[in-house]
Amino acid sequence: QVQLVESGGGLVQAGGSLRLSCAASGRTFSSYTMGWFRQAPGKEREFVGAISRSGGGTAYADSVKGRFTISRDNAKNTVYLQMNSLKLEDTAVYYCAADGRGLVLRTRTTGYDYWGQGTQVTVSS
Repeated sequence: QVQLVESGGGLVQAGGSLRLSCAASGRTFSSYTMGWFRQAPGKEREFVGAISRSGGGTAYADSVKGRFTISRDNAKNTVYLQMNSLKLEDTAVYYCAADGRGLVLRTRTTGYDYWGQGTQVTVSS
């Protein structure tokens, strides 16, 4: 089992940047594929991106491709989401998630076993 805690959210102006972190408990962090999702008010939770166990593979939603970057540090049990050129529509609660099967980069919420509590990102004009 793994526990996830996100941090780094906040208020930022459009065009600005934020870096989210997700710290995981446990000794087997490197065996999990990690994902980032977000949920805006009144909308379903949507895929943002995912990273493979080694960090060598990534996948992104089209809406964030070229602006967001996922990375991980297995020695620190942490996954990051660097968000640049933020837009108003990026406003949401951002969640990290862990996939214990760790074989492919999953884009559906049902593909993940563990979730953090979320961190709010608000982009203002």
